[in-house]
Amino acid sequence: MPDRRTLVTELVTGLGMLGYRSLDEALDARPAAMADVTPGIWDQLQGLRSGGWFDPEFEAAFANGAAFLSSPEALRRRRPLRIDWKGSQRAPGDEVAPIDLRVDHVYLVSCKYLSRILCNVSPAHLFDDLLVGRHGRRRADGLDWYQEVAGPAYRNLYLAVRRALGPEVAPPEIGGLDAAGRRRLAGALRAGWPDEAEDRYLELARTVSEASAVRWRAGLATLEERQAMLWRLLRMGSAPYFVLGAAADHLLRLRIATPWDWRQRFRLVDLQLAAQPGGQPRVGWAAQVRDKDTGEPLEVVGHVEVRWSHGRFAGPPEAKVYLDSSHRQVPGYFPLDGSADPAPRRLRAHGNRLAGPEAAGTTADYRLFGPEVGRPGPSGGGPRPPQGPSGPVGG
Repeated sequence: MPDRRTLVTELVTGLGMLGYRSLDEALDARPAAMADVTPGIWDQLQGLRSGGWFDPEFEAAFANGAAFLSSPEALRRRRPLRIDWKGSQRAPGDEVAPIDLRVDHVYLVSCKYLSRILCNVSPAHLFDDLLVGRHGRRRADGLDWYQEVAGPAYRNLYLAVRRALGPEVAPPEIGGLDAAGRRRLAGALRAGWPDEAEDRYLELARTVSEASAVRWRAGLATLEERQAMLWRLLRMGSAPYFVLGAAADHLLRLRIATPWDWRQRFRLVDLQLAAQPGGQPRVGWAAQVRDKDTGEPLEVVGHVEVRWSHGRFAGPPEAKVYLDSSHRQVPGYFPLDGSADPAPRRLRAHGNRLAGPEAAGTTADYRLFGPEVGRPGPSGGGPRPPQGPSGPVGG
């Protein structure tokens, strides 16, 4: 089951596409067009709505769905008959695009709210396999990337930690760690590295960063190979899809091009990959692109963080690919019509969730927008989609 914020943003984005006059009307209707949504999930969604903790997410998602309904580049005011929700199901085959909703078996939608993560895979799948194949898959041999590319530095770090924490916490060699031992060691290191291990970790981070960049560059000798790598990093595939979500200070409504579309409009000049300093292993990537229509030089940048999953030593390292450029500045990420920012209305944040009245005075995570068609109005009842002569468009 997805976490609560994801549940809200994905399902309410779909609800916004169905032409209801308000978010609460849509929730009360529990429309059959929302396939794969059980009565228990509807109950949970309505409970979250009545609790008030996720009001900004509810409003942003419903506004995005309403905008998708009215957009000439999307539903064109035609109410969909069926919206399939992926939920926590994994795609059975290779899946290039991170699809959350499928509308009328045609429109593919990714819901991305306050996230710059492009993908999360094993380091070997990124740096050796170049993201060819299913995203998220892990190496069958279970190989530890740190041990493979920085074995001596990895061992030195482990031994420094064992000396600091005591032999009762960890076996003599890292190869002797079982699952329970890894959990125990991760718990002991939750507060940070012991003083005598900090330099060892920095050495490991530097070695892993440099070795990972070398391995990555080795598989991308030609411009054509680097271009294909950029498309995979940006999650471009054979079919176009849409991203609906929110960045730090604006809503996201984008159409993601296919490689075929991309080549009609843009030309890759180069894709550069290099180790970067930081508190953990990190490799930066930067693509220089030229717009064929205008001749304008463009750049899109990001980075990869290689780190343990679930805490220090707790599991094999994973590679998280981040987009550092704004989504709206990425060549091939085309804004849907009407996605220019109106005057913002600041909302408040609380930890990992955007909070209700009891969190007054906390820091804002992102902003929503003033009253206009398809966006939240001052009453707090959710956005009003475009109206036809007898009610909601497509109804």
